Amino acid sequence: MVNFTSHEIRDIIISMLVIAGVFAYVFRNINQGDFITLIPVTLVAVGFGFVFHELAHKFMAVRYGFYAEYRLWVQGLVLAIVTAALGFVFAAPGAVYIHGQYISKEENGKISIAGPLTNIALAAIFFVLIQFVSFSPILTLICGLGFTINSFLAFFNLLPVFMLDGAKVLKWNPVIWVVTTGIAFIMMAYPYIISYMRLTI
Repeated sequence: MVNFTSHEIRDIIISMLVIAGVFAYVFRNINQGDFITLIPVTLVAVGFGFVFHELAHKFMAVRYGFYAEYRLWVQGLVLAIVTAALGFVFAAPGAVYIHGQYISKEENGKISIAGPLTNIALAAIFFVLIQFVSFSPILTLICGLGFTINSFLAFFNLLPVFMLDGAKVLKWNPVIWVVTTGIAFIMMAYPYIISYMRLTI
């Protein structure tokens, strides 16, 4: 059974609010929005993507019988704020820390891939929803950002770099890593592919 400590709930809420805030600051000039009104938009479109990614790791780890807890990373939140002030966002709000006697390569791979798969699922949901919300500029913005950010998060975290999920997934199953990374890349590149096709027609 998945349990959350009071400290963990606090860290999740703080992480989501900071992430929503920094992205709202960076995106404050789009769609004639402003910092305050964009926070609910980025909370749904971006904040959920970051936190649900980490919680997917937690749920999978608990399923295998390990203790897992989300912990806020203060340095990562400070980095997000600093980079936002420079006009872009590099965010690492926190991570799920897993405790267990022995985690096999397969278990580690499946726990790791749960995060990117969650982002892919969220991106797919936003992509479907955007087809039906053209009547609302706000909903269109939420879905557009949700698709773009979650696609990027999935692809970025699948890079086979130490400390990222991709390295552990690749070590466990190279075929699954290639397929998942390919899907994430195509989703991330989709807006650019469509724009290019429109320009060449």
